[in-house]
Amino acid sequence: MQKKKRAETQQLKKASAQYRSEFAALKRHIAVLEAAVKKIAKGQPKPVLKVEKESSTALRFRAGGFATLRKKLDLSAEQMGKLIGVSAQSVYHWEAEKSRPRASQLPSIAAARKLTKKEAWAKLGL
Repeated sequence: MQKKKRAETQQLKKASAQYRSEFAALKRHIAVLEAAVKKIAKGQPKPVLKVEKESSTALRFRAGGFATLRKKLDLSAEQMGKLIGVSAQSVYHWEAEKSRPRASQLPSIAAARKLTKKEAWAKLGL
């Protein structure tokens, strides 16, 4: 009788340990998935400007010219960021020459250069 109870107890302990390790693995997997969802949700905003195709000429960026463009269009950094699909912080950093836009963002900036103030405001729905 004692041996039978001990054998059953051992089986239960084994099953319990296996379930605990599976739960731990699932919790780790959930944590990884939640981090991925956060990263995606935090991702880049979609640009309001539609860029048809990239030009064959090399696009250049100058911080002073970008700041002048934003003032010419009478846009806040947040509005300019929304127009080209970046955060307001990125716009501030570009203007302060703390960073430079990625090559993939240059076509949007070039398209913004071609806009008039009315067109830019219309695209933003202002």
